[in-house]
Amino acid sequence: MTVNAPANPNPPEAAPAKASSRTRSEHKLAWMLCAPAVLAMLLVTAYPIAYAIILSLQDVDLRFPDEGGFVGLSNYSAVLSSDLWWTDIFNTVFIMLISVSIELVLGMAIALVMHRAIFGRGVVRTSVLIPYGIITVVAAFAWQFAFSPETGFVNNLPLISDEMDWFGGRFSSFAVIIMAEVWKTTPFMALLLLAGLVTIDSQLYEAAKVDGASAWQRFTRITLPLMKPAILVALLFRTLDAFRVFDTIFVMTRGALDTESVSILGYNQLISRLNLGLGSAVSVLIFLCVFLIAFVFVKGFGAKVEEGRPGG
Repeated sequence: MTVNAPANPNPPEAAPAKASSRTRSEHKLAWMLCAPAVLAMLLVTAYPIAYAIILSLQDVDLRFPDEGGFVGLSNYSAVLSSDLWWTDIFNTVFIMLISVSIELVLGMAIALVMHRAIFGRGVVRTSVLIPYGIITVVAAFAWQFAFSPETGFVNNLPLISDEMDWFGGRFSSFAVIIMAEVWKTTPFMALLLLAGLVTIDSQLYEAAKVDGASAWQRFTRITLPLMKPAILVALLFRTLDAFRVFDTIFVMTRGALDTESVSILGYNQLISRLNLGLGSAVSVLIFLCVFLIAFVFVKGFGAKVEEGRPGG
């Protein structure tokens, strides 16, 4: 009598199929096509970053060219122990959080309008994107003139005192700066969100209507979940851009009244005070902050997006 061997409850996994010669050649071609762009990016980004790190470890002051030398991490210690650095960090994060939050809400509303426009869709989309096409410095000057008590019209509007000095206080200056940033870059946020909207199948909304779902339920149960990747990209790009805010603050206040951002601080050290050592340390710290923000977005929010996908 023969006894059949019990079936293996855990059969070995099949070995992964080897890539064909065609696939390998396509991968090789892809790397060759990408190589020029990668080399160009290394030249214009990697070298300046490396040189900034080298300068940040030295005492380089153009006002005293004969003095200086290697000082190690002293420049970083001086920056991180300064109250001015942490004040500028607060200002930068404050402007970033408020402006990006408002832009996300307005951008979503504008994206829905552009997506659902029946008549004149091209005109609507073009007119909405006009603020984003204006140079940031020009937009900042326009907002400064509008809110200036001498040249502006804002103080003549109802419910606003004609004696209001918008640039005479810290948080009133922040209000104008944030409004200018929101007006300028909301179209960019809307454009990225619109790209996510057009990928949603309209049949999902029709099926939800048949099931009796309200407009709010369709928005929260269909639109938002399926737009998570687009929202992540929009938030990532805009947050990184908002953290490096420079033009608007420089034009309106030049950092006066404790409105200075970290980018203004770096500019003052490098250009105004000609201290390349401290200025480079500030620049490297800004780079590390930007890298940390990108890492948190990609690893944290990106993982949640992947988990929310079907089959994730």
